[in-house]
Amino acid sequence: MTVIDWELENNTAVITINHPPANALSSQVINELSDIMDDLENDAKVKAIIIHGKDRFFSAGADIKEFTQMDRNEGSSNTASAGQKLFNRLENFKKPIIAAIHGAALGGGLELSMACHIRLAAKGTKLGLPEVQLGLIPGFAGTQRLPRLVGVPKATEMILTSQPIQAEEALQFGLVNQVVEPEELLNAAKKLAAHIANKSSVAVSLALECLSYAREGKFVEGQSIEARNFSKAFGSEDAKEGIRAFIEKRKPVFQDK
Repeated sequence: MTVIDWELENNTAVITINHPPANALSSQVINELSDIMDDLENDAKVKAIIIHGKDRFFSAGADIKEFTQMDRNEGSSNTASAGQKLFNRLENFKKPIIAAIHGAALGGGLELSMACHIRLAAKGTKLGLPEVQLGLIPGFAGTQRLPRLVGVPKATEMILTSQPIQAEEALQFGLVNQVVEPEELLNAAKKLAAHIANKSSVAVSLALECLSYAREGKFVEGQSIEARNFSKAFGSEDAKEGIRAFIEKRKPVFQDK
């Protein structure tokens, strides 16, 4: 039985984690999500991606039951390394990925959402990294991504106390982009995805590549990549169409070339 479902709605791939009861990030979830990203990467129809969880939670964390069956080496190679590899790929994916978070995004669930480009959260959602209270630490790069998003002091507090924060506080610290009513979450994510999907895929992809350097604090390298990618975008058919449309005061019709 698969634990990840996805469907294409217009130009948006909607990925659903379906691993009850808490959508824990088991090795099966990691492997299936990795395989799906292979498919979506080369699918020209897919302009944007949404990841969300079925039923009560986005994801309440890694699959703790699996941990009891692993030794130290397996915990490193099979769990942490596989999750880090996938989440690094998501963060540097050339198509925008939106996390639609509800219920709880804890441990690996929060780490997954932090690897996405944009995060929308339902009101009342809990977000946190509780691993220390289990005698563990975050293993999917949570110790690296959380400080980048909320600052080192707040990340230190969240990790060392294991206390989650509510979506509204997460918004104040920049951990999420928007907070919406629970019943509006998925539609809000789809509306945002559709808005981005209507832009030039060429320009979106090139912009995402530049932003990856900003996330890593590589200002000088990022400037160089920005100049290179600006040249690529400027020479594209989409740029010609976008400029013509602006002058003619109409909506552009991009061909993604």
